[in-house]
Amino acid sequence: MFPLYDENPTRISPYITYGLIGINVLVFLHEWRLFSTGQIDQFLQLYAVIPRQLTRFPNAEWVTLFTSQFLHGGWWHLGSNMLYLWVFGNNIEDRMGHFKYLIFYLTCGALAALCQWIIGVDSTIPSLGASGAISGILGAYLIRFPQTRVVTLVFLFFFVTTIRLPALVLIGLFVVNNVVSGLASLQAAANMSVESGGVAYWAHIGGFVFGIILSPVFGLFKQDEY
Repeated sequence: MFPLYDENPTRISPYITYGLIGINVLVFLHEWRLFSTGQIDQFLQLYAVIPRQLTRFPNAEWVTLFTSQFLHGGWWHLGSNMLYLWVFGNNIEDRMGHFKYLIFYLTCGALAALCQWIIGVDSTIPSLGASGAISGILGAYLIRFPQTRVVTLVFLFFFVTTIRLPALVLIGLFVVNNVVSGLASLQAAANMSVESGGVAYWAHIGGFVFGIILSPVFGLFKQDEY
């Protein structure tokens, strides 16, 4: 099940959303080049979130809370994140305005990474991806456009079709999946101090919750007055 586009029109061009997608793609192409030359591990050590490095005060590498948001672990990781950003980000940018939307995005991503850090403070496994920031966008979208219908691609065995689902249903499935997976990963986190299966479920959950909390502060509903 993949969202394709929503049916809610925007009033401004989502330049920041386009820019974020472009930067993520360019950074991933750079990662791909480094992978082919065997330099990717060093790159990730510098720019991904390494929980143990955040734990080591006063030399914690806090900048990685932001740089890690533009790194991805593979084409599927990149593609799925950028698809969700494309579908849901434009309307949030439209309501918040360009600058507030950018700050909101980066803030949700950083706070989401900290949520995952709490689960495994001594982990040496790099944590990366835009999922936390995009989860924040989903949280904002849920409270602002719960009934907006999203055209969704659905695979039914050998058949492929599209259906229109309320955002409440689509995002609700995302949340339930992450909560269940996050609870299941707690035991693994306790034993290994890393995210289960390489997926930072608690970053997704944290980003989503912070998106709901912070989006009104960033003017999500303000433009309703005009």
